[in-house]
Amino acid sequence: MERLRRLPIRLRLALAFALAMGLVLVLVGFFVYEGVSGGIDRSISAGLTARAGDISALIRQADSGLQENAQTVLGNEDESFAQVLDLDGTIVDTTPQLLGRPILSPSQVARVANDPVWFERVFIAGMEDPARLLAVPVHAQDRSLVVVAGTSLEGREETLSQLLTRLMVGGPIALFLTSLLAYGLAAAALRPVESMRREAAVISAAEPGRRLPVPPSKDELARLGTTLNEMLVRLEAAMARERSFVSDASHELRTPLSVLKTELELALSRERSAEELRDAVRSAAAETDRLAQLAEDLLVLARSDQGRLQIRSQDISAIRLLGDVRDRFERRARDAERCIVIEAAPDLEVKVDRLRMEQALANVVENALRHGEGLITLQAKAVNGDLEIHSLDEGPGFSPNFLPRAFERFTRSDESRSGGGAGLGLAIAAAIVEAHGGSMGAANSAGGGAEIWVVLPGLVR
Repeated sequence: MERLRRLPIRLRLALAFALAMGLVLVLVGFFVYEGVSGGIDRSISAGLTARAGDISALIRQADSGLQENAQTVLGNEDESFAQVLDLDGTIVDTTPQLLGRPILSPSQVARVANDPVWFERVFIAGMEDPARLLAVPVHAQDRSLVVVAGTSLEGREETLSQLLTRLMVGGPIALFLTSLLAYGLAAAALRPVESMRREAAVISAAEPGRRLPVPPSKDELARLGTTLNEMLVRLEAAMARERSFVSDASHELRTPLSVLKTELELALSRERSAEELRDAVRSAAAETDRLAQLAEDLLVLARSDQGRLQIRSQDISAIRLLGDVRDRFERRARDAERCIVIEAAPDLEVKVDRLRMEQALANVVENALRHGEGLITLQAKAVNGDLEIHSLDEGPGFSPNFLPRAFERFTRSDESRSGGGAGLGLAIAAAIVEAHGGSMGAANSAGGGAEIWVVLPGLVR
């Protein structure tokens, strides 16, 4: 079986076709042989029945015998013969080729006393081939007789032998020719696959845009080629995102590392007072925190890409969830002379991973504090069994070019909402929401300001 699997698929298809075709030819040959054999047997039986009737009529006339009328009654004397026996097995009349010997034994004659009896493949003295006999009881010449009509099976055996020879010779030839045809058809059908394989072997990341050749037919191979080309498009897009991700991550890591290195080098460049050293360490610690946060953000995204972002859901009221997020930013909002308000029904409960969802909503509020203006409103409501959370501010809103890429990694608004940050906040929020089976969206409010919303399907309790 293992060796068979190693064979080329076109050869395996041809072998499978040959096996199936061989089975079909055997079955067809069997049915043809049986059909011809049955037809010959029926013809012989009908002939014997007619001859037995003719002989019975002849002996009832009692004016002539079988020897004088053999040609008339039997037709072909070489293969057909007849005999009339008394009930004790004595020959009353017979055709010449039987050499005056009774065809049936006394016990066989006794079986024909009342009903006709067939005797199959009987060997008769003086004849080389088996014969078929029909014995019929007849009352003639004032006594009970048995008429036996027979015919040699030589012609039957010869006809069937010739048929079997032709089947044995023609069958393998037909099988060989159809197998060659099957191999050719399989090779022609798989030629587009081989063409796609050769092209796929030379496609590399250094040559983006190359595609597999798609056959002009509208069959399964054409759909396969189209699907593989679509996969190549997705892979190229994924590779482009990966390259961009690595480049952006390297850039984001380089900035705090450069600042950290500069602070340490300045602290060591000359004698410093204790206060100056504390300032340098404080600045280095801030950059270290920034590096740690960036590393944690990248880890969250990496786990999300691998489908390993763990979610531990628990029941929590929506107003409490939003309240914890507001408490985290309350001091910062107050320092910026801004306010965060919550709008949620007191009895609205949801089942989410509290820490992960707080992280996602915190990134949304962070975005509103950093880039927006005025009042920040956090709304939670149940819509057809789904939980919707909206964040609205009163700032200038998102730039039109930024909206389609709002949740992509390392994406910042470069117009009215420019500012610090690595551009990972909304991407991380989207990853957490997607891990809950939800989705996020962003738009500019009709009355001004930015709006970001979260939809969590079926999580309302």
